[in-house]
Formats: sequence, structure tokens, C-alpha cells
Amino acid sequence: MDELAVNRWKRYGKERLYVNLPDGSRVGWLDLQTGQRTLERPDLRAEFERALSRHQDTDERSGVAEPPTTHDGGMLAVEGEETYEPASPTRETATSADQEPLAIRIDWRDVGARRAGEAVAEQAAAERKAAPVRTMAARLLGVHTDERAWRVGAAGERKVAARLERLGEGWHVLHGVPVGDRGADIDHVVVGPGGVFTVNAKHHPDARIWVGGNTFMVNGQRQPYVRNARHEAQRASRLLSASVGSDVEVSGVIAVVGAHKGFTVKARPEDVHVVARKEVAAWLGRLPQRLSQQRVEIVVRAARRSDTWT
Repeated sequence: MDELAVNRWKRYGKERLYVNLPDGSRVGWLDLQTGQRTLERPDLRAEFERALSRHQDTDERSGVAEPPTTHDGGMLAVEGEETYEPASPTRETATSADQEPLAIRIDWRDVGARRAGEAVAEQAAAERKAAPVRTMAARLLGVHTDERAWRVGAAGERKVAARLERLGEGWHVLHGVPVGDRGADIDHVVVGPGGVFTVNAKHHPDARIWVGGNTFMVNGQRQPYVRNARHEAQRASRLLSASVGSDVEVSGVIAVVGAHKGFTVKARPEDVHVVARKEVAAWLGRLPQRLSQQRVEIVVRAARRSDTWT
């Protein structure tokens, strides 16, 4: 096997040594602040330790001292919603007496199977179940309710997803990616040769939309969509960067759905893209290549892991 690569990474208050295969696939990492080792490839434990040892020897020869490492003796460690197995001499994670215990991450789900608008549609269904008569009456009278907002939102996400399916080879799309522990999600995460994007569907049937820089107006009412899209992309960048072990730049996109009475972009926001739903796939497909196929695959692997987003 080719020699594993060790990369030092320090951002967002964390400092780690990431150990990767030559193709960029992650083997594990060492948290330099806590001494916690996380191993994702138990079959490469010996190679993982040798790579860290070689890196430490190189730093010592160059006069760079590693921060002191400590550990709690293998007790169950939890970071956010990440669950680690305790180190035990009877398990595959056992190490010699002079090594720190290893932890194997086991609690994550593949978010790649989620369907567009799934979570929002569930909210709408819950509203209908809680008040079926009121919901039906509101529909007949054309009254805007929370149930309608969830239902329209779900339809918008599905419409945008249908367009994103037209992206060519090399592009990957994830839907309804859950972020944090408060029920938030990202409508669509798109990764491909043109970069990494968070796409937020905004469905306003028969509306008039006007955009000028950071100002986003729907039927004359200002909405915080540009600010929210910017923050969403920045958050995704932080989380993906921490998971991959190197900087991942993410751009925010607002995909406008249903603006049949007018859609005007007077001035594009500085760092957020506003695109009509029908144009979103074509616009992404025309972007110049920024990521290699290998880099795309690395980011997609991280994006599919639920623990990346928590």
C-alpha cells in the first residue's frame, strides 16, 4: 500500500491531524487538543498509527512540538451527535499500553437517499392531521396557513429537484440535508465540476419578485432570503471543511419558483446567486470547472454522512 498522507488542519477552533489514503479517502484523524483518535478504517489501524508516528518524528526533527495529548482512558466520547465506541482490549480498537485509545465512529446515516421536499411535506401532513376541517376550509377560502406554506414549500423543492436532475455526468445532488439538532435542513446540496452549492428553493406562486443586491422583494415585501442563503452556505462550508480536513468553498443559490407576474434581478448579490428554477441546471452546467473528479468524490462522501452536518 502507498504511504498514507498526514495533513495538519486548524480552523473553527479545532486542530487535527487527518490521515488519508493517496486518493484522498479518509482513514481517521487525531484531535490535537484532546488527544482523541478517530479511526474510520479499522483495517488500517497499524498504518494509521505509523503515519502519525512518522509525522510526529518529522515535527520533532524540525523543532515543531505537538500539543500535549490526553484522554479519559477510553470512556464513551460524544461530540455533538457523533457516537464513538469505547476503547477496549477485547475489541479491534485495542492498542498497546503506550498508545492512546482509538475511537471508531459508528453512528451516522447516509443522507443521499432522502427525497426532495420530504421533511417539509411531513410538516404539512402533520398540520392537516391536527386540524383537518380548518385546513380544508382555509383551502376553500384561499386563506394562507402554515399548512399551505409547508405544502407550497414542498412543491417548490420538488420542482427544483426535477431541474437539478438534468445536470450532466459528474454532478451529485442531495436533498433535504438535515443540519444541526433543531430540525433545520438544506433544500439541496449540489457538488460537481463547477463547485459546491447550497440551493434554497423559494416558491411564490403568481408572485412578482425583484432583487437588487441584498434586497429581495416578494410582492413589494422585503424578505431575508439573501442573508439566509449566505449564512446557509457559510455554515455548510464550515461543516464540510471540518469533515474533509481542508477548505471547502460553498456558494449559496436561491432558486426562484412560480414568479409568474415578474422576476427581475436588478443587481446580483455579491456572494449569492439568484436563478429562476427553469434555468438553475443550465446555469450550473455552464460554470467553468473548479473541482477535479477526485475532489468532487471526496466532498460528496463527506456530504452524504449525517454526522458531517451535526
